[in-house]
Amino acid sequence: MAENLKGCSVCCKSSWNQLQDLCRLAKLSCPALGISKRNLYDFEVEYLCDYKKIREQEYYLVKWRGYPDSENTWEPRQNLKCVRILKQFHKDLERELLRRHHRSKPPRHLDPSLANYLVQKAKQRRALRRWEQELNAKRSHLGRITVENEVDLDGPPRAFVYINEYRVGEGITLNQVAVGCECQDCLWAPVGGCCPGASLHKFAYNDQGQVRLRAGLPIYECNSRCRCGYDCPNRVVQKGIRYDLCIFRTDDGRGWGVRTLEKIRKNSFVMEYVGEIITSEEAERRGQIYDRQGATYLFDLDYVEDVYTVDAAYYGNISHFVNHSCDPNLQVYNVFIDNLDERLPRIAFFATRTIRAGEELTFDYNMQVDPVDMESTRMDSNFGLAGLPSSPKKRVRIECKCGTESCRKYLF
Repeated sequence: MAENLKGCSVCCKSSWNQLQDLCRLAKLSCPALGISKRNLYDFEVEYLCDYKKIREQEYYLVKWRGYPDSENTWEPRQNLKCVRILKQFHKDLERELLRRHHRSKPPRHLDPSLANYLVQKAKQRRALRRWEQELNAKRSHLGRITVENEVDLDGPPRAFVYINEYRVGEGITLNQVAVGCECQDCLWAPVGGCCPGASLHKFAYNDQGQVRLRAGLPIYECNSRCRCGYDCPNRVVQKGIRYDLCIFRTDDGRGWGVRTLEKIRKNSFVMEYVGEIITSEEAERRGQIYDRQGATYLFDLDYVEDVYTVDAAYYGNISHFVNHSCDPNLQVYNVFIDNLDERLPRIAFFATRTIRAGEELTFDYNMQVDPVDMESTRMDSNFGLAGLPSSPKKRVRIECKCGTESCRKYLF
């Protein structure tokens, strides 16, 4: 909302709901906010704090939205219309009772520690919902993001900013491509080999948008100067994440992870590894700090030489939360679109196999490709071998918790 003062418009920092709550607290009607005498005394349940059963009648201690804890009241179940909140309260209660090795049926009274846990869980759930809304407000891609934590009371990460593309660090410049292709049909009638051919490489995708190049070979997509349109089959990575994904709390001590909510076909693009581009010197400095935190967010861009690094510790997208596996279902490719500087590729993850809905997404932080078995798509025999990025920067010996049969026991 805004308040007009002699032609000036000043934005209000309070949300619509907060302003409605202020009106109800002050017992004031406000037509502009939809608060009238008819609904002035309507109250909304924020969350449930406690439970008791007296003579087969169930009662809940209610925290009312917009009111302090001192205004909490015990209400019989028939007075409450918040079906979703009631279901979630009992779901959390049953899960915690089982964790404490109690019967899953609710007792007639909750002990203080159990009631306090349910309050903390309700507050955490609200914080995660707000974070989920923030992530979806910031994303520029089609795929939605959901957030779940049914494991502990950890809330959103405190120092993380969601971005959709590289954030360029100080002293680094991304030069935009100067020319594009002239193809009418880039897949079936490429002119001069289209954008891949102009760089002496092969076309990366089939007609379904699945990558058909061997891991370790670069992908050259059509760019902003190309004659082809948005639906060109050589525009895959640049369209962003297409699948609905979930950031979830793992139950085996690996922190946050990412699972897909949709089936993903083999060789399909899943996401980019996005963060802040910094120099290798700056990466060394930050690495000393991350070592003490046990972090592995530094990703070397060493396709041709080790000059730059992607740091996704603070700025990143959903790939920030993807865990390591010694038997991963994602493979990394170097991708070039609007910037052809081979020292600054974009890092894209493609599915190594069909991934079922509900399955966790993982990649190998220490991937290796056999250079003897890798065929070069460069037509110039003098060109050096095209390689993979080194994955998150190798610094300290970290124990692996992936749990696969092929686990190497250590990440690095």
